[in-house]
Amino acid sequence: MDHRELIPHLFRTEARKIAAVLSKLFGIGNIGLAEDITGDTFLAAFETWPYKGIPENPTAWLYTVAKNKARNYLKRHHLFINTIQKTIQSSVPTSEEPEIDLSEKNITDSQLQMLFAICHPCNTTEGQVGLALRILCGFGIEEIATAFLTNKETINKRLLRAKERLRAARVAIELPPDKEIPDRLDSVLTTLYLLFNEGYYSESRDSIIREELCLEAMRLTYLLLENSSTNLPAVNGLMSLMCFHTSRLPARKDKNGELVLYRDQDEALWNLDLISQGAFFLRAASQGDQISKYHLEAAIAFWHTQKDDTAEKWESILQLYNRLLQLEYSPIAALNRTFALAKARTKEEAIVEAEELNLTGNHFYFALLGELYTEIDDEKALRHFSTAFTLAKTQADKSTIQRKMEGLQKPP
Repeated sequence: MDHRELIPHLFRTEARKIAAVLSKLFGIGNIGLAEDITGDTFLAAFETWPYKGIPENPTAWLYTVAKNKARNYLKRHHLFINTIQKTIQSSVPTSEEPEIDLSEKNITDSQLQMLFAICHPCNTTEGQVGLALRILCGFGIEEIATAFLTNKETINKRLLRAKERLRAARVAIELPPDKEIPDRLDSVLTTLYLLFNEGYYSESRDSIIREELCLEAMRLTYLLLENSSTNLPAVNGLMSLMCFHTSRLPARKDKNGELVLYRDQDEALWNLDLISQGAFFLRAASQGDQISKYHLEAAIAFWHTQKDDTAEKWESILQLYNRLLQLEYSPIAALNRTFALAKARTKEEAIVEAEELNLTGNHFYFALLGELYTEIDDEKALRHFSTAFTLAKTQADKSTIQRKMEGLQKPP
């Protein structure tokens, strides 16, 4: 691997670690500075390695350069040290240089603390997800824009506003006290859940970014599991859900990038190790007497890793959706429930409940109605599929709906 491949790879794996440690050192108001020093570190690699060769230990080289650049900045800006002393938890006198600790333990601790800081309630959900992608996942602005189907200018403004909110609230980059963790954990899990869903249900055409979003969400969730204070049932439930869904990711699209419906997926492509891990985390989530939406969604996802089309399976999924909707109502969950109802009971029952949802701006709603009316009233099914085709945003979804329409159209 030459420097043109190695440096981008290291940027993805190491930049987030350096940025998290430096952000913790400089304080929440100086995240931009931490990002600048991190970027300058990798720029130095691009300028040096092509001529002097790749260092024996590239990661250690990057860490050393990052430390030196941070120290040099502090030496050039003596007044800045006083600001740092007010914003970081440090007993180091202002006459001494703050320690820049890039040990594995401090990197892990800093990333976990940064996760809680980013997900502070003062921030919007969009801001939380955007900063998580940028600072904790190492995604570039263009990659984030691609993931959210928008432009770089919009993402830049979103990130700036998010940083300003954290700065104004003087959010500390630290793990909350144990008694506050359950309340603060809600927004953290919501951010990780949305980050994962952005990958799993992404409308982006970039399959690499799509899969990486899922893996990054899982990596950050695992940080919570590694810490005894945050290794709680809901976190295990979320990790279980992610494992079950990711296990089927390779089978959800064909070689042309088109969506493969669940019943047509090749079970041989499912990752059995991830299914096994999902079961492990689901068992861990069963400790205690509280149940979260992550528990229920993980259980639903488990049944979807059982390919046998049995009445027991769909009745179990239906009952889990009933409990989920009682716990936290969601139009999409209600829509998915009607499909389970059709499989467990009858299409006619499902049609009645689906039409009551009246989700007229959602192409999945009309696609589902098309499915339910197929073989009952094919003409009506075709009209619903046609509406779904018009509303669908991606070519992959349009192609899937088009095949359904073609199957219903009778030859002349």
